[in-house]
Amino acid sequence: MNEPAVGEPPPPSAAGRPPKLLDRVRHELRRRHFSPRTEEAYAGWVRRYILHHGKRHPADMGEREVSEFLTSLATVRRVGPSTQNQALAALLFLYHEVLSINLPWLEKVVRAKRPPKLPVVLTRAEVSAIMDALSGTPRIMAALLYGAGLRLMECCRLRVKDLDLARGEVIVRDGKGWKDRVTMLPATLREPLAAHLRAARHLHQEDLRRGWGHVELPGALGIKYPNASREWAWQWVFPATRRYHDAPTRQWRRHHLHESVLQRLVKEAVRKTGIAKPATCHSLRHSFATHLLEEGYDIRTIQELLGHSDVATTMIYTHVLNRGGRGVRSPLDHSLQEKVRP
Repeated sequence: MNEPAVGEPPPPSAAGRPPKLLDRVRHELRRRHFSPRTEEAYAGWVRRYILHHGKRHPADMGEREVSEFLTSLATVRRVGPSTQNQALAALLFLYHEVLSINLPWLEKVVRAKRPPKLPVVLTRAEVSAIMDALSGTPRIMAALLYGAGLRLMECCRLRVKDLDLARGEVIVRDGKGWKDRVTMLPATLREPLAAHLRAARHLHQEDLRRGWGHVELPGALGIKYPNASREWAWQWVFPATRRYHDAPTRQWRRHHLHESVLQRLVKEAVRKTGIAKPATCHSLRHSFATHLLEEGYDIRTIQELLGHSDVATTMIYTHVLNRGGRGVRSPLDHSLQEKVRP
């Protein structure tokens, strides 16, 4: 079934009944171009909210029920501040945008305070050890996270047209906040990426020969350009090994490599190398920013490379520079140095 046009109500069910509440939530999220992950999260919180209160309709509930639900998340389920605030955002969206109920008290609900936390940053030797523990496509992807400062999903969703090996650039499309940006392509990755793309193109040509070779396109681009889904430029840089059948279009497609594959392999690499830090794929991006600051690069430049909207977000890396205690020399070191002087 085709998606309703922007501004139209969600379609009724097959039996002619009005759409269910969760379907209305998803429709409003898609109409406002929220990401699929946000849609999944918000719909999940609305569902939990309804089940928590015995399947009562949200329109029949009010301030007491919302406060009770949010309190139970913190006291019973012991969720973090970010999770609690996400649940509140989902309920705000439900009442304001879906049910069109103006609840002034809901705006005044106290949001959980999120204590500032320092990012996990790896040393250059630790990054090198992790890279040595990886091989093949996962190694290239991890190297892009560190060498270009990409987020995990930004790396997974790279398309062939987004890489410019000659200019040494990576174009990130629809990054966090639906923003595009340009970042660097490490010179040491040009040859490995070129070899990887040759293998990926051979796989794509084999798919075309068998009548497959389609890929998911953003928005309604597939309607405007019906043949674009089989063009090489639109293919994923890191395609999955398996195909899937898309029922609405009746196409056999390849998805990009699932992010959990790289997450698992990086976690195993950290464990094998004996690094005593809770390092993840995102730690490689943190290390990219911190190491650039250590080399003296301007923080505004790093902000643009990372795609941060506010330089205050980038400033967090100034607190984890490899200088120890914000560059202050310990009095113990000074005393010991004076003691050993002739």
